[in-house]
Amino acid sequence: MIELKGVEKTYPSAFGEVTALKDIDLTISDGDVFGIIGLSGAGKSTLVRCINLLEQPTKGKILVDGEDLTTVKPKRLREIRRNIGMIFQGFNLLEQRTVENNVFFPLELAGVKRKDGEKRVNELLGIVGLSDRKKAYPSQLSGGQKQRVAIARALATSPKYLLCDEATSALDPATTSSILALLKKINAELGVTVIVITHEMKVIESICTKVAVIDNSRIAECGEVPEVFTDPKSDIAKQLILPDLIRSMKSEKGYKFRLVFSGETSDTPVISALALEKGVAVNIVYADTKNINGKIYGHLVFTLAGGKDEYETVKEFLTEKKINFATEGENE
Repeated sequence: MIELKGVEKTYPSAFGEVTALKDIDLTISDGDVFGIIGLSGAGKSTLVRCINLLEQPTKGKILVDGEDLTTVKPKRLREIRRNIGMIFQGFNLLEQRTVENNVFFPLELAGVKRKDGEKRVNELLGIVGLSDRKKAYPSQLSGGQKQRVAIARALATSPKYLLCDEATSALDPATTSSILALLKKINAELGVTVIVITHEMKVIESICTKVAVIDNSRIAECGEVPEVFTDPKSDIAKQLILPDLIRSMKSEKGYKFRLVFSGETSDTPVISALALEKGVAVNIVYADTKNINGKIYGHLVFTLAGGKDEYETVKEFLTEKKINFATEGENE
């Protein structure tokens, strides 16, 4: 388990201190695929680099399996870091080393002899699908292949945790999908806890089980992905996750309803039932569904053609059907 308690990070500047993180409390449980999202400059990359002390927090505790990294001695910190792999947006491969030698590099630093590490290197190249490119150099690889090498290298010392800092931002959509599938496989088959830093909502939807939203150096919201993505509470989460829905709610006049469909209720024929059972005509202004962890979640926004009576009828109907909804009154 990784726990951040009261973590703060400030940087000196010519204009005074700049706060990158403020009062961060976060718990990442073993086995999670934990996403951290936010706008550029929100503090998410600083946060992930504090987890393995690439950035030293100004204040607070970083607990990894109960040990506070901010207080351990350098030798012990190096030992703990072997249990925390990290991959970056820019791959950071050693250009003068072959694929197999890049993957072997962390083992070399750990004092593992070449003959003892070959089996591990070959195993990892098999996992990431690059067994046939072991003698190639980074310049001979595609972006997706480079990131697979970086993932294999990060796994060389059999870490318990894998930190991914914008690991798919430089990749095309198809390659991104393959890398995300690989990370999900690593989590499921190797039991590695994965922490994903990203500004891409599709990344969170595709593989994450939990998500934290960071805004202006603070955690604005945190929870299970379906919960946060279907009913975000903070303004920044709404802005990041549901921008089109927010615009549709603001632009339409009249009585407006926003329906939230969970994985259990997404197949309920709400609109047709309203027309057939209640005789209420509606105008759909927004609809979207997402597949999160194998279940369908979505939002639907509609306005009423009628007035107050129809408004009350629809509220009563949705309540009876146990549909999660929010309303806004007449907007002249």
